[in-house]
Amino acid sequence: MMFVQGWQVIYNILWKTDKEKNLILNAIGKHYKLTFSVFVTFGWATFASFPAFYATSFGGAYFVWMAILFLMIVQAVAYEYRSKPNNFLGKKTYDVFLFLNWFFVPLLLWVAVATFFTWSNFVIETSNLVNYAGQNIHIASWTTPFYGLEALWNTNQLAFITNISLGLAITFLVQILALLYVIHHIKDKVLVERASKMLIPVSGIFLLAFLTFVFKILTISGFAVDSDLLIVNMESYKYLNNLISNHFTHFLFLSGTLLVLVWIWLWILKKSRNWFWLSGLGAFFVVLSVFLLVWFNNTSFYPSQVDLQSSLTIYNASSSYYTLIVMSYVSLMLPFVLAYIIWAWRTIAGEQMKKTDLNKGLEHY
Repeated sequence: MMFVQGWQVIYNILWKTDKEKNLILNAIGKHYKLTFSVFVTFGWATFASFPAFYATSFGGAYFVWMAILFLMIVQAVAYEYRSKPNNFLGKKTYDVFLFLNWFFVPLLLWVAVATFFTWSNFVIETSNLVNYAGQNIHIASWTTPFYGLEALWNTNQLAFITNISLGLAITFLVQILALLYVIHHIKDKVLVERASKMLIPVSGIFLLAFLTFVFKILTISGFAVDSDLLIVNMESYKYLNNLISNHFTHFLFLSGTLLVLVWIWLWILKKSRNWFWLSGLGAFFVVLSVFLLVWFNNTSFYPSQVDLQSSLTIYNASSSYYTLIVMSYVSLMLPFVLAYIIWAWRTIAGEQMKKTDLNKGLEHY
């Protein structure tokens, strides 16, 4: 759903007239609320399944998450008020808000995700407080005054290259998805032609950033967990070993990348509007494979640079047994959630949008 962020920069490049600008913006505006729903779902699912990670990351990397939250609020305000009468800030101000949301939300969000492979600056200490079972509660403390922003310049194992390359890769991936959506959903020959011209350079930047990230994570030392002693140790080529040993992750990683590239090829060479879903499915596969690399095979998914044994693993960061049982039952509802998303998408974007649709009594952004 983050292709909405990608839209918010390309519309400034694609449009030449006010009608073209309004057409693109109203095609975007139909979807931005779904992005909010995805973020909310991500938040409560993380809290329910991994409360220690939720408390450590959201409470420690405070500046990063607050910046993302602020930019998401700014996005909603921009969409709702840019076309309202008596808009004292002016449309251009809200357009700047949308541009900032496009660049910094995916960049900061995926820089935060990249720290799963590199480092974060926190330490977990045992407090005098106890839980319902009489066990001491562990409290995480961040050790830098930048509260997560240091991931942008962390030089340990050149972590900033890994972090920024993933952030830029996803930033331009969502722009690719936005361009493909223009080609698929908007019935305007001129706009489709402009989107097609942008597709090749944007795809090149994405591949450069993504391959840089892949090279880095497959060649650096990772964080292995001794399943018996529950001790975290450094292991050479840990993530390469994870990729090779898990054939499912291997399949998702390769097939996801190919699906995105195949759809680009289908359009550039065949001018085929069909199979748009290949690109979205491919992006999902790639992102899921990135998470799987740090979730399985006894790997710490949130390593600490300050104290290696404070690193979070599936053993010390998961919810209680009873909460996980409840979440397992909740997960049975996922097919219904997926069906709802498909239904909502088809309802919102079931037909190609054209300029004459702007004259209809629809909500305008």
